Amino acid sequence: MTETGTRAIDEAWNVLLEACALTDSLQRAEISQAFRLTGDGRLTPCGFGDAVAALVWSASSGWQSRLRGDDPRAALLDLYLPICSGTSSCPVIVGHLGQSLDGFIATYSGDSQFVTGSENLVHMHRLRALCGAVVVGAGTVAADDPQLTTRHVSGPNPLRVVFDPMRRLAPSYKVFTDAQAPTLYVCAASRIASGEAHVGGAEIVGFDDSIATPDVTQLIGVLRDRGFTRIFVEGGGVTVSAFLEERLLDRLHIAIAPVLIGDGRPAIRVARQQNLRDCRRPAYRVFRMGGDVLFDCDLRANVSDGDDDGVVKRVI
Repeated sequence: MTETGTRAIDEAWNVLLEACALTDSLQRAEISQAFRLTGDGRLTPCGFGDAVAALVWSASSGWQSRLRGDDPRAALLDLYLPICSGTSSCPVIVGHLGQSLDGFIATYSGDSQFVTGSENLVHMHRLRALCGAVVVGAGTVAADDPQLTTRHVSGPNPLRVVFDPMRRLAPSYKVFTDAQAPTLYVCAASRIASGEAHVGGAEIVGFDDSIATPDVTQLIGVLRDRGFTRIFVEGGGVTVSAFLEERLLDRLHIAIAPVLIGDGRPAIRVARQQNLRDCRRPAYRVFRMGGDVLFDCDLRANVSDGDDDGVVKRVI
C-alpha cells in the first residue's frame, strides 16, 4: 500500500474510534448531528447541508458516511460504522469466522493458525477495539490460547469473555494469567464452588443451568446487565453457531480464504432445512481483504430488502 493509502486508512481508523466514543452521548442527547473530518481523523460538528459534512449521526439509523465511494477512507468507514452504531436502545452483536472455501475453520487435527490472511487478523483486532466485549468459547481457548487484545491496532482492549458452560478449561491459559485486559469467565452456576469469585485473574460468573433458557441467551443477559452495547462473538464455530441458532446475532462476518482443507472443524452449523426457501438469506455486502473475501451479513434484513448484487464493492 502507498504512503497516501496508509495515511488514509490510519485517518479513517481514528475517525471510527472517535465515532464509537461519541455514540453513547449522542444517543442520550437524542439529537442528529453532522460532522466534518479534520486532518488527523477527528470529528468536528457542522451543518447537515455543509459540503464538508462527511459523517452523520441519527438516533434512528446510527452512523452514516457521506464520503464518495472513491475516497480511500470510505471502505473502512462503510464496513465498521454499523458496529460503531450500537447503543443501549439498539445494541449490536457481531459474529465472525474465518473459513476455507469448503467451509472449515481448522483442519481435522484442529490446526487453525491461520486459515485466513494477515488482513483478516487485523480486522478481528479492529472488531475487538470497537466492541466493549469479545466472546470466545472454551474450544477456541483450548486450541489457540488467544490473548484477545488489540495489539495489532490502536484502540482499547475489550472485556475478554470466556464462555465455558461445562467448565472444562484449566486456569493456565493466557486469558486467566496475563493481566492484559479484564476477563470474565462464564460457566454454569452448578460448576462454581461456594464463595468462588475468580479463576486466576478472571472474574467467574455463573448462569442458571436449572432453567430452560439457552446458555448463550443468559450470557448476553450478563453482558447487557453490565452495560455492554457492542459485543463481538469471535469464535469458534460452535459458539458462533449457537448465537446464530438463537437469532442473537445482528451481523455475521465470514471471511473466506482461497484454501481447500478437505475435512476438518466445520464453520457454521445450524438446524437443517428441507427446502431452500426456508433457509435464511440475509442482506449482505462483500469486501476484499488481501487474498480473502469478507461477507458482511446483516441478519436483521432479508436479501430482498436490500440492493446488493453480490459484486465485490470495496477493497481494503
